[in-house]
Amino acid sequence: MNVAVFVVMTVADAATLNGSVTALHADLGLYGPFIDSPQDWYRFASSGFIHFGAIHLAFNMFLLYQLGRMLEGALGPVAFGIIYLASIFGGSAGALALQPNGLHGGASGAVFGLMGFAAIGFWRRGVNPMNTGIGSLLLMNLLITFVVPGISIGGHLGGVIAGGACALVESDRRGRIRRPSTVAALTVLCAVTFICCVVIAA
Repeated sequence: MNVAVFVVMTVADAATLNGSVTALHADLGLYGPFIDSPQDWYRFASSGFIHFGAIHLAFNMFLLYQLGRMLEGALGPVAFGIIYLASIFGGSAGALALQPNGLHGGASGAVFGLMGFAAIGFWRRGVNPMNTGIGSLLLMNLLITFVVPGISIGGHLGGVIAGGACALVESDRRGRIRRPSTVAALTVLCAVTFICCVVIAA
């Protein structure tokens, strides 16, 4: 979906390739002052599927592919998709809370959510995340978030928090997956993150 959206945006305006902000970025991105009514709430989700340039897309898709290979098979596509969406909403809530006047876009909020989910998931199962590669990957990307200018700090932090919360819902204190109630619980949490976006935007 991310790649398909990028292709459509590039066909509409070739400047998308080099990271320039186009009309579609403005139409689909997350920008606090543009959220005036419920009809603008689509931005909470659509912003998670647009990217500012091919490098931005490639970096996010590389991490998403690696995390997806690790998580989707274990969780199933439905639970994985709900966690992904909840992380997008969490990223949107964080971006609106910390940088409401910035134009936000990209799958990084969801990617950070998946990293947060994996880190907390390992911890709940008694495995030190730092021994799995996920811990160091998350810390390195958080460092980049605060050091490199122009990155959505709130989007990344919000995604991590939402993903970590999903991990707490997905398993009990011993790390055992809660089935069949997992999907229902994750759906409720996803709805909560969406409500957070609405409240912060208001």
